This record gives sequence, structure tokens and C-alpha cells, in this order.
Amino acid sequence: MLLWSWQSDVSTAPACRQGRLDVTNFNRLKKMTDENIIQVKDLTKKFGDFTAVDAITFNVKKGEIFGFLGANGAGKTTAMKMLIGISKPTSGEVTVAGYNVYTHPEDIKKSIGYMSQKFALYDDLTIKENITFFGGIYGLSKNKIEEKRKELVDELGLKDVVDELVSSLPLGWKQKLSFSVALLHDPKIIFLDEPTGGVDPITRRQFWEMIYKTAHEGTTVFVTTHYMDEAEYCNRVSIMVNGKIEALDSPKKLKEQFNAESMNDVFLKLARG
Repeated sequence: MLLWSWQSDVSTAPACRQGRLDVTNFNRLKKMTDENIIQVKDLTKKFGDFTAVDAITFNVKKGEIFGFLGANGAGKTTAMKMLIGISKPTSGEVTVAGYNVYTHPEDIKKSIGYMSQKFALYDDLTIKENITFFGGIYGLSKNKIEEKRKELVDELGLKDVVDELVSSLPLGWKQKLSFSVALLHDPKIIFLDEPTGGVDPITRRQFWEMIYKTAHEGTTVFVTTHYMDEAEYCNRVSIMVNGKIEALDSPKKLKEQFNAESMNDVFLKLARG
């Protein structure tokens, strides 16, 4: 299935309505369960006397789209780095995909996909070469890489440019490709760190369609963002302020709790104390 053409017409986009992402059909199909795939208790990270992450506690359910929100500098990326096993916590308890972050960080890395704020693919390799390279890093067989490459290229509509350098792609397409490559090994969870930063509104909506498709297929999505409107697309969201989680619930319930019309209003009330 061709998910998006190179010259996408937003007026015919399947999940767009009046300039916004229509999540109705996706919500009917979501595969969220009651099983916790991420469990965090009193997670803390200190750098000298500075506490970047201050005793945060939360769980993420299998198949959930979990928004980890906050302004730049709130501690989101620092917390995510601890969850994916590349930064050791100062204290606290954490399990990700059933593995303890202190004792089994390598098993965590094998069970997750990760897309960083900065573009993660190699500009001086072609699309095809990037897919092959990362498929090898993920330990996929040659036949499996070929199968995944065909599937990815067909879905993104990249068949005619698969031998072009990644540097030739627009930023939005680089981000979509990076996201798809992070899913090559069928991870249980994908961590997305500010995935839509710097891209235009239409591309942001398209990217969120990809996120919903991924969640529907059973992968848990843990996404950080400072775009408060994107919180509306999550099953639940947490909002960090100065290293602490100050709110955690579904967007609907948070807006009711804070008597707010939008998630941006919720955030402003929390940020201003």
C-alpha cells in the first residue's frame, strides 16, 4: 500500500479533516492493553547538584501511544535516554519490555526502536544502502533485509528514488524514512524524540498517521514533543515541568481537570504554577 505520494494532496489525505488529523478511525482500531510494557518508579537523574529528572513515576501500556510532553529543557530527553539504556539513572526503578535498565540495558536496546531529535540516517548513503546498513545492525538476515526494504520502499512510495542519496530528500521525507528504518526489526516499543521538530504542518499530520498505523500493528509508541497540539493524538500524556511530572492522564481528562479548552492551555497553567 502506498501510504503517501511525493506530491501529497492534504485535501485527500485519509486521516485529515479541516486541517487536523482525524483520529476517530484509528482510535476504534487501537490495540492498547492493560499490560504495562514500561514501568518507572522514582526515576532520578542528577548532574552534580542539578537534578534533571526528579523522582518521576509512570507506566506505559502495551500498544499505547504515550506522549511525554514538556518545554525544551524540562528533562524529557534525559529521561528517555535512561529508558533506552544509554544513560544510567542516579536512582529509581525502571523496566522496559520486561528488562531491568540497570542489569539488562543491551536486551532493552534489542527490543526497542529509537529515533533521535537529529536525523539519524547517513546522508552520503543511498536510501537502499541505509536500509541495508541498519538492517544489518539490527541483526536481520540478508533475505529479511530484502523483504523489509521492499515493504518500506513500497509503503513510502520511494521506489523511483531508492538509489538516490538520502541527502537529496526533503527534511520531512528524511524523518519518515528514519522512523520506518527504526521499525525494521519489529521492536516492541519505539521511542521518538521530538520527531516532528522543524517540519511543516502537513508533514506533521502525515507523520502522525504513520504513528497511528504503527500502534495499530501492536507496537508501543513513546513520543516526546513540545508541540502541545500533538498531545491530542496520544492515548495518554504526561507533562514535565522542571524535571517533574506535574500531570498524567488522557488529553480529555486533563482538559477537564484543568478546565482548559486545549492541551496548550493545560500546559500553560502548569508552567505558570
